[in-house]
Amino acid sequence: MYNNVMPRPHRGLRNRGKTSSLSSSPFYSSNANRGRNNSRRQSGEKIDISRFIQKASDQTNAVAEEIVNSFADFGFVSELERNLKVKNYSIPTPIQDQSINHILEGRDIIALANTGTGKTGAFLLPMINKAFKDNDQKVLIITPTRELALQIADEFHCFSFGMRIFSALCIGGTPIGKQIANLRRNPQFVIGTPGRLQDLHKRNLINYNQFQNIVLDEVDRMLDMGFISEIRDILSQFPKVRQSLFFSATMPPKIRALAEEFLQYPITVSINAGKTAQNVEQDIIRVGEGEKFDKLQNILSQPDFQKVLIFSETKHGVEKLKTNLVNSGFSAESIHGDKRQGQRQRALNQFKNNEVTILVATDVAARGLDIKDISHVINYTIPETYDDYIHRIGRTGRANKTGIALTFV
Repeated sequence: MYNNVMPRPHRGLRNRGKTSSLSSSPFYSSNANRGRNNSRRQSGEKIDISRFIQKASDQTNAVAEEIVNSFADFGFVSELERNLKVKNYSIPTPIQDQSINHILEGRDIIALANTGTGKTGAFLLPMINKAFKDNDQKVLIITPTRELALQIADEFHCFSFGMRIFSALCIGGTPIGKQIANLRRNPQFVIGTPGRLQDLHKRNLINYNQFQNIVLDEVDRMLDMGFISEIRDILSQFPKVRQSLFFSATMPPKIRALAEEFLQYPITVSINAGKTAQNVEQDIIRVGEGEKFDKLQNILSQPDFQKVLIFSETKHGVEKLKTNLVNSGFSAESIHGDKRQGQRQRALNQFKNNEVTILVATDVAARGLDIKDISHVINYTIPETYDDYIHRIGRTGRANKTGIALTFV
């Protein structure tokens, strides 16, 4: 039985060896039937905490998705193929393998896959190819969060390097003047979040009727964030002849109704949607009243916790936890909706570049972000839904590496 002991002051986590087995640690409990069996969230959903326990080796019975194509088989223009070679991309991920040909054929598509499966490349590559071959093609890409929009914009610049295809990034929390200037250059790609796009539309700076292609990324998250009316309004202003791509991890009834209303004979592609990553080892941490932060400090002091993403439910909770960790000697930053976009981006960059080794975040960091080598995800608070849990822990165990996800209960 673990006795709470205040850890020594901590001056940052360093790379100090391979990840050890969870079963040898006194901090974890794999007995799902002891104590509370589930937790009721504010939304009324009941989550069985036994679902937070899963050894990576237990998931090897999942059927591997067969890859049929290489990138060379898609017939991309030579300029795009050159950029793929520069990035050493030769074999697509399953969602790319099963989606790209349909998109190149001009079909509407509903693509269901968890975050971290290569969805961004699945829609960017064929859209860049299409826009390069026809300069009149314009593409609108809508994402739920600023961070995801920034990440898509970065990938767009890599894939389209030297192809003279331009984009405008339209997100809140940043000066609108530069975005207006970029829009006036008539870019072929506009990437943005619903609120800022609608603001620019009301200023007559974006005319949705001029776009022939629309991509909705993380559609289910946009529904969760209350953007469904904005999305419906935008789609209603698109020309009837268009190509529409919906990318999501799940397909709740409201999203399916939206797809049935606005998509034309769509192809549906599903890649292990709604399942946790096979190479993420999951466990729970049982804590008593008043010992939660002490136990977190002891866990973070272990040498295997090299790059840790911690989720907490509220903005206030995130900031308080980050401050307490820093005051305890840990190298930590935070990201949440009350921070200015510049602050959020600096925190992400510090975490990506290993300038800090702990990032405390709300669910704004749970979707779409691709940060290399996160060793652990810790749910300091239980997520609202199991889908949120899947997205949170999807930040680790990426690029065929093994990650660890822990949930305080």
